[in-house]
Amino acid sequence: MSLIHRPPPALVSCPLVHAPRCRPRAVTCGAGSSFGTVFRVTTWGESHGKSVGCVIDGCPSNMEISVEEIQAELDRRRPGQSRITTPRSETDTCTIEAGIDNNIGRTLGSPIMIRVPNKDQRSQDYGQMEVAYRPSHADATYDFKYGIRAVAGGGRSSARETIGRVAAGAVAKKLLKLMVPGCEILAYVNRVLDIDSEVDHNTFTLEQVESNPVRCPDAAAADLMYTAIDNVRKTGDSCGGEVTCVVRGCPVGLGAPVFDKLEAELAKAVMSLPATKGFEIGSGFSGSAMLGSTHNDHFEMRDGQVRTKTNRSGGVQGGISNGENIVLRIAFKPTSTIGKEQSTVNRSGEDISLRAKGRHDPCVVPRAVPMVEAMVALVLADHLLQHVAQCEVLPRGDGPSPDERVRSQLASLRSPALQHTG
Repeated sequence: MSLIHRPPPALVSCPLVHAPRCRPRAVTCGAGSSFGTVFRVTTWGESHGKSVGCVIDGCPSNMEISVEEIQAELDRRRPGQSRITTPRSETDTCTIEAGIDNNIGRTLGSPIMIRVPNKDQRSQDYGQMEVAYRPSHADATYDFKYGIRAVAGGGRSSARETIGRVAAGAVAKKLLKLMVPGCEILAYVNRVLDIDSEVDHNTFTLEQVESNPVRCPDAAAADLMYTAIDNVRKTGDSCGGEVTCVVRGCPVGLGAPVFDKLEAELAKAVMSLPATKGFEIGSGFSGSAMLGSTHNDHFEMRDGQVRTKTNRSGGVQGGISNGENIVLRIAFKPTSTIGKEQSTVNRSGEDISLRAKGRHDPCVVPRAVPMVEAMVALVLADHLLQHVAQCEVLPRGDGPSPDERVRSQLASLRSPALQHTG
């Protein structure tokens, strides 16, 4: 792995640290590689380093999980799946290094470490990029911030970092499945360039998503998208698109007021993925052009549950899940590294031209689908554990809500010793 260094800019002395008669304060460096509060994930490794992976802290003990379940999710995001993805050849075979008893396949309650080796690096392709900044890539800003960067493969800015997220997301998905049977997280490509799709969010399946390389359950639209991406690939260019994620069967009550609203947490999660440029939930930006009388989701009683007749809120109201489908849309820009000549600047401050080498996706959205699902699963698992700790330990009583789910959706998780106490 190649590293380059440049002298950092002059630093301004902090008066709180250096002022006379002032006790120095500790400075904490936030590295930005960890996510979550209770179910907390840290990813590690660079694109062309020896390996990448994650550490998961806060996963409950005695949860059944196998390496095969984790591998199934990693196989969905691995490179080289078709002509419209990067040709980098990696099996992305994971090993569980700690936190799970491999003999019985159960979590131990201690940190879980998952590792995936890098095997098909071609660091020689990045020689010119050691001194030249790829337009719209993180090369320049990493130099600005750190004064050093991993040139080969883009280091931490590479989408290869998302291996750790997807592995952790597999664990989070299993936790959600066990704690809330029927909760399902499914994403799909809803648009590439100007090619849109029509998908029923209540009925589409994982099998339909995985039935084509584009990962769009609308077969006719998927064919058009595939052709468009392939044509862009042949010219050495790239294109963008959108991914929609739907959460069906989400329990009510996830999220918290003010700063930890569920949509805010989801936005941060998916917008931390590489190449993301936009986020919508429910009606999104189109809701800003509507009247309140049209936009409001009217309530009704349905089978003993408080439901909404429409779902423009996207399953979240007041920052808290209401039990309807959570519907997100995430916009991804065209891949920055392309095979066309572009003008840029090198580390000496000279204006130059660059034709980037390396193996890159002509369109990131097909492989972004499992990444989006993983980040949504991490948010929901984290908030579910927080919700249980705050709201599901003691008996709820009848309460003011007529919704039967409020009393029953997580009743099996409450302490048996407290079930009949007043």
